[in-house]
Amino acid sequence: MTFRTALLFGAAVLSGLTLAPQFPVAGGNYGVIAEAHAETAPATSTDPKVSHAETYKLLTLFGSIFDLVRANYVDPVSDRELITNALNGMLSGLDPHSSYMTEKQYADMQVQTTGKFGGLGLEVQGEDGHVRVVSPIDGTPAWRAGIKPGDYIVAIDGHNIDGSPLNDAVEKMRGKPDTKITLTLIRAKTPKPVIVTLTREIIHIEAVKSALYDKTGYIRIPQFTEDTSEELHKAYDELLKKAGGKLTGGLVLDLRNDPGGLLTQAIDVASSFISNGEIVSTRARHPKDSQRWDAKGHDMTDGMPIVVLINGGSASASEIVSGALQDHHRAVLIGTKSFGKGSVQTIMPIPGNGAVRLTTARYYTPSGRSIQGLGIVPDVSVKESREEPAFSIREADLSHILKNQGGNQTKPPQRSDLPPLASKLPEEPPANWPTFDVTKPTTDFQLQEGLRLVRSMVGVAAPDPVATLPPLPAPAPVSDKTTPAKNEASHH
Repeated sequence: MTFRTALLFGAAVLSGLTLAPQFPVAGGNYGVIAEAHAETAPATSTDPKVSHAETYKLLTLFGSIFDLVRANYVDPVSDRELITNALNGMLSGLDPHSSYMTEKQYADMQVQTTGKFGGLGLEVQGEDGHVRVVSPIDGTPAWRAGIKPGDYIVAIDGHNIDGSPLNDAVEKMRGKPDTKITLTLIRAKTPKPVIVTLTREIIHIEAVKSALYDKTGYIRIPQFTEDTSEELHKAYDELLKKAGGKLTGGLVLDLRNDPGGLLTQAIDVASSFISNGEIVSTRARHPKDSQRWDAKGHDMTDGMPIVVLINGGSASASEIVSGALQDHHRAVLIGTKSFGKGSVQTIMPIPGNGAVRLTTARYYTPSGRSIQGLGIVPDVSVKESREEPAFSIREADLSHILKNQGGNQTKPPQRSDLPPLASKLPEEPPANWPTFDVTKPTTDFQLQEGLRLVRSMVGVAAPDPVATLPPLPAPAPVSDKTTPAKNEASHH
């Protein structure tokens, strides 16, 4: 028996926020998704070490404990709740990204594909009973309130949520637009809890942002939605027009805090800069389910020098793009190591009973690297600030993660083509660098260094690497289209 499913490469749940659904139509906000076919597993164990008799004994044990809990738990508990909890435990115990969704949870996700819901614009992840922020989405209430990657949400409207299921926290954060909500956050190196009051609003996912700094193009992809590739091409064309027909200062592609999205869009974006060769491959338990995707034969920039910005919030689809560009020596990556989400999830609907989200494969970069638990290491390390980043938890820090295996190497490819300036870039801002403000590009040290590096690659003079960079003019807005959240997010 087969049915249509969706493959996801994701790392967190789009909380409240933009928690988008997971269902057979290919789509995703925090995952990379492609349509595929999946077969149901056989009813009996495939482990040769476990006999049918042993399986029967274990199921009998389950039934015995089920009866004990139902009869003796301090409060009455419905059979459905007990079974649902058991299913959640069975799946979440496998890895951080497998889970069971009830019919209501599954339906809620499907409703969110329209983007017509009230939320905060946060991507969150559950870890040992805690709710951790993976990233705020650009331009949303959470982003404007200054919520940071790595923050822990410990209370909602004054009520403690520590230890609560992630789905419960997500549901509390969702709500009608124009209603207020107060979050209590624990932040690294901040002695007291941070309390922020936000107003829910309709969350729209921005497909692409772009700006022109002199003759250097800047394109940011916050997430890989179904419009990303199309909007990328539009933004690039607008940049060319704004620059008088040619970006003589090169291009900076910003994938920082990009949690992922559609696999098809990740392939299309990478193919926009790579003319031929492999983009990504997946390897499943059954070889017939493994796949490979290649570039589509056209580099829209005709080989223009590119710098890609990544950090610990770059996950999944953004890691596929950055890994492909790095392996093909098509771009220079600067920033900090990415999240390290290298597994594929398949959504398997169960009519009338929700859906199962199951890890079914690993993905690999063109050179054969599995970045599962390792992340993409930039060619040039450049920190956002002199302090340790708040985003200190990555895939490798999660409980019982999938092992990194099957790849032919774990290290990034050797680069002999890096520009001379690459070895001279400072790893952190100078002591007098202004505090980073997401609304002020001149305070963004990684961006400034990226602009300097790409300009040196096209022969434009760059300032002394140890000197404080002169302020850049505010970027000329080029494209800032918003699109409703139509795709699903990875959920665990």
